[in-house]
Amino acid sequence: MTQPVAMTEVWRGPFLESIHLGHAVICDDTGQIVRSWGDPNALIYPRSSCKMVQALPLVTSGAAAKYGLGPEHLALACASHSGAAIHTDRVSAWLHHLGLHDDDFRCGPQEPSDMAARDGLILADVRPCQMHNNCSGKHAGFLTLAQHMGAGPEYIEIDHPVQQACRAAFEEVTGESSPGYGIDGCSAPNFATSLLGLARSMAWFASAADRSDRQSTAAEQLTAAMIKHPELVAGEGRACTELMRAMDGRAAIKTGAEAVFVAIIPEKRVGVALKIADGATRASECAIAAILVGLGVLDADHPATRKFMNAPIHSRRGIDCGSIRPTQDLLAPL
Repeated sequence: MTQPVAMTEVWRGPFLESIHLGHAVICDDTGQIVRSWGDPNALIYPRSSCKMVQALPLVTSGAAAKYGLGPEHLALACASHSGAAIHTDRVSAWLHHLGLHDDDFRCGPQEPSDMAARDGLILADVRPCQMHNNCSGKHAGFLTLAQHMGAGPEYIEIDHPVQQACRAAFEEVTGESSPGYGIDGCSAPNFATSLLGLARSMAWFASAADRSDRQSTAAEQLTAAMIKHPELVAGEGRACTELMRAMDGRAAIKTGAEAVFVAIIPEKRVGVALKIADGATRASECAIAAILVGLGVLDADHPATRKFMNAPIHSRRGIDCGSIRPTQDLLAPL
């Protein structure tokens, strides 16, 4: 099957109102497909879902150790954070440690999605800076690697040593040569791959403890950092943070723009990648929750699960109107 399939349904009252189509793959540590929906070979941009892959050179180069980076730094390097103080304070301290400033970033300013941080800026009549960008942790990692390499300041350019290192790592763990790249929202290159390649890379992360090479040790450190600090990977109320907490250390998950989601599940040595065709985040959050429930690492009755899978739809007066549900095919035990 090469067409996207129904993955998430939106019900209002007794009627099906909308359907979100997509693709998903579960891959094992040998690179084989355990189960798939839609087209495993669909070509996608992973967007921010692959930040842990982009962070591999930060660790394998020795830059993380040289600059004394700990699990919080590594979690932020993998993060799409909300711009809350818990995020920006740490990024600011990281920059200061490097002897750098906000102007050294190349990610661009972004209004925080965290309400308290956004309201604070408005009340102070202060514009958001680049540290508020949801990718500022990843870019702090890029700057650290660039400084370690003695490379130039334009670290987002495709021919810069930082991006060449990221591409090499990306192609190694996906097992594919990327056919090209696009520019992400944070201005850095984002390399295209098949959904299978992305799932294969997540399974490679999930089985990292079985190997002793430098790349695998780095993958294990990055996964552990995400699991230890889910609040830094996204933020309060966000699916990545809430679902990782609900799984109590059993998996690391990461969203990407345009409804991409991945999961790293070390205890099962599998990786998951999914993409909702129309780019709807509500659908990707529902679908990843259903797949995690099917894999037995997420409790279907946990409050966090119910927030994203079978999520209620309310009117503005709080009246129960319907729900966002996974399709029955997604709910089958895996």
